[in-house]
Amino acid sequence: DTSDAAAAFADEVYDQLGQGASRTTDDGQRVTLAATAATPDRSRLARLGLRNAERPDGLECPVRLACEWIPAPYEQLSDDPGDYGNHDLADRPKQQKIEYIVIHDTEGYFGPSVDLVKRADYLGWHYTLRSVDGYIAQHIKTKDVGWHAGNWYVNAKSIGLEHEGFAGQGTWYTEAMYRTSAKLVRHLALKLGIPMDRQHIIGHDNVPGITAANVGGMHWDPGPYWDWSHYFDLMKAPFRSTGTPRTGLVTIDPDFATNRPAFTGCNQQPPGVPTPRPPAEPCPSRGSSAVILRTAPSPDAPLVNDLGLRPDGTPDTMYISDHGARASAGQTYALAGRQGDWTAIWYLGQKAWFLNPASAPTAKWATGFVVTPRPGKATIPVYGRAYPEQAAYPDTIPYQTISPLQYTFAAGQRYAVGGVLPGEYYRAVSFDGSAPGDRTVVRGKNRYVQVQFGHRIMFVNLDDVLVLPSPVGTPR
Repeated sequence: DTSDAAAAFADEVYDQLGQGASRTTDDGQRVTLAATAATPDRSRLARLGLRNAERPDGLECPVRLACEWIPAPYEQLSDDPGDYGNHDLADRPKQQKIEYIVIHDTEGYFGPSVDLVKRADYLGWHYTLRSVDGYIAQHIKTKDVGWHAGNWYVNAKSIGLEHEGFAGQGTWYTEAMYRTSAKLVRHLALKLGIPMDRQHIIGHDNVPGITAANVGGMHWDPGPYWDWSHYFDLMKAPFRSTGTPRTGLVTIDPDFATNRPAFTGCNQQPPGVPTPRPPAEPCPSRGSSAVILRTAPSPDAPLVNDLGLRPDGTPDTMYISDHGARASAGQTYALAGRQGDWTAIWYLGQKAWFLNPASAPTAKWATGFVVTPRPGKATIPVYGRAYPEQAAYPDTIPYQTISPLQYTFAAGQRYAVGGVLPGEYYRAVSFDGSAPGDRTVVRGKNRYVQVQFGHRIMFVNLDDVLVLPSPVGTPR
């Protein structure tokens, strides 16, 4: 409905015609488009009578993308300065480095979702993208902190992108939306120095709970139908590796079109908590970026358990929102074993097996660094946030406690390193910055290592672990 949206969509079509394409459709048909020279006639655009979107100076979108400024409100809701919405003011990255871009889906339609972010009493995120054409609305400046991830540590260090659609219905993730989203993320990542990998470009489903009690209520979007491999190809950051079976790490990367796990309950999933609503009917056969993790190298073995979702230790399920026994394309894990066509990784404190035949591999051998508990430590704690030690807090700012999650990281286990981070806490609790210590960053002496501990990223204290090159030799 805007002239820049029409121009951007047409430009994408002409660009693709010039490049050619080859993809596999949802029903398994291979479609190839040969590259064809075509010159667009842009003179017709003005005759369509479309509105011009509001694009003020400072709009943080690449020039060729259809993007509009639709601001989220920053408003005080009562006489109490602590009662305000729907985001926080900050000065990033000058004040605090932005580490993550978080990919969400709206679990709703574009228009109503934008209406929600325009409410002062709701939550704020930075961008919303429309399914049909990839149109982008920016709501919050990237320097400011959105309330989108359900984890304040991640919020303070991230940018949130909401994509129109429903995680249980992958058809909402259109090529047009993938393309504009990838261009936007690449633009932001290059501008802000965010690595274009799956340790920093993460799904909402990869954000950890802040405490053990919060883990079960964390969201699972954009879900297993988001095509991470294609998304990173469009970002010009494909999943490549020079690893071998002896380098000790694997990056998940199944063929999206042919990888079709038998999920259930696609039209029955509740938001957030992955509790089945019987009867859980089979989902339509659909390509997926997820591989399924089992307790043994057999298709009949139970799925692994995620204690955060099932504290009783029972196996996770194939219910679409029950992501506790899945690894996703681009995620890198430490190798824990191999047997025939099966590969094991360290996952939530256990060996987790996935089918990875040489004839149709679902993962790439990778290189990098791993962490393991320091000698003498039988187990070490795993955290959902990387906050400073108590001594780092001034008297004006209350100490933010940090408690271990319910998982066990035992001696002999290894997890892939996603980066080493300072302990940080961004203080923001009042509308006008009047609260003591408000709008400041507390930094401690302790440092944390981000690890791919399960489906979600987590953190361990650097003092508790050894950081080592991925091991040589095949674990048994």
